[in-house]
Amino acid sequence: MTAFSHRTGLQLRSQITAAGRLELSLVSVTLPAPSADEVLVRVEAAPINPSDIGPMFGAADLSTLQAQTVDGRAVVWADVPQRAMKAMAGRVDRSLSVGLEGAGTVIEAGDSPEAQALLGRRVALFGEAMYAQVVKARVGNCLPLPAGTSAADGASCFVNPLTALGMVETMRLEGHHALVHTAAASNLGQMLVRLCAKDGIPLVNIVRSPAQVQQLRDLGAVWVLDSTAPQFTEQLTDALAATGATLAFDAIGGGRMATQILSCMEAALLQSGKSAGRYGTTTLKQVYVYGMLDTSPTEVVRNFGMAWGMGGWLLFPFLGRVGPARTLALKQRVLDELHTTFASRYTKTVSLTELLDPTEIAVFAKRATGQKYLVEPNR
Repeated sequence: MTAFSHRTGLQLRSQITAAGRLELSLVSVTLPAPSADEVLVRVEAAPINPSDIGPMFGAADLSTLQAQTVDGRAVVWADVPQRAMKAMAGRVDRSLSVGLEGAGTVIEAGDSPEAQALLGRRVALFGEAMYAQVVKARVGNCLPLPAGTSAADGASCFVNPLTALGMVETMRLEGHHALVHTAAASNLGQMLVRLCAKDGIPLVNIVRSPAQVQQLRDLGAVWVLDSTAPQFTEQLTDALAATGATLAFDAIGGGRMATQILSCMEAALLQSGKSAGRYGTTTLKQVYVYGMLDTSPTEVVRNFGMAWGMGGWLLFPFLGRVGPARTLALKQRVLDELHTTFASRYTKTVSLTELLDPTEIAVFAKRATGQKYLVEPNR
């Protein structure tokens, strides 16, 4: 064993070829020594978030998935439909690393005092290559975890907790007073339920089954609506009138959910006594699409007046908007409430090799609520 063998490890790579084929494989990568403000981290846990599925699979048709063993390692292939190749142009024949966040132990540090202070510490971190045995990260992308915190508990410190906090922060910055959230039974949705309850924020939760309604009510949620119920539109209007919610975050993306929410917001405003002219009420109604659970086109039927907005919302541009000081305060709140408000729960843990098992892919690639996987790269 060489002195620097700890810098070498397996890493998941995703590539879409010009011939229209997705290739997922594990490759051995040797990282250079960390610079002054960098550290090397032995990754012990990394969650599979919906935001990881796109980089992992692109527009591949997973019904064509095949797996083989090449030189003792699993390799997975799938076809990419020709009609989808234009959208994949930016990544054709580029081998991409995958995995936005994780947790592990710092095994080598650069010369700066900040980097040296992390040596031997367990940290949460974000980047673009967490499905790997060892990664290099900037000190600013690492969050030292409290003593005794497991890698599994710290692995989801960034994406879901900061997204939930970002939604609440956006609400306050833009002058709204209550929230609507779709696909609300997810890990993120459950965090948002706990966060809004703690902060006294009215929250309207939209889910897709009676079981999910009960799940969120058991967490203490007050307004939980099943979008498959016959009276959904009426129930949503009533909930919006009761809460005054005029801001929504939509994880679904495709179809007419965003339109339904805006329409019901307008109806709720009228029901609450707001006056309307020929262009509807003057109260701004806003929906932010932040997910792609439904990849079909977003359909907009404009029956909600002219005081409305619809756009995209992403975590890291939001953090850039609020600046380093506020971002640091939000991260500290995550640490303070890591085992309560921002606790994550996983249905299954897999190794890097198991991550390429078609049986497992068939489950976690669905992005189904209640099927959150955790990867242990060094298992």
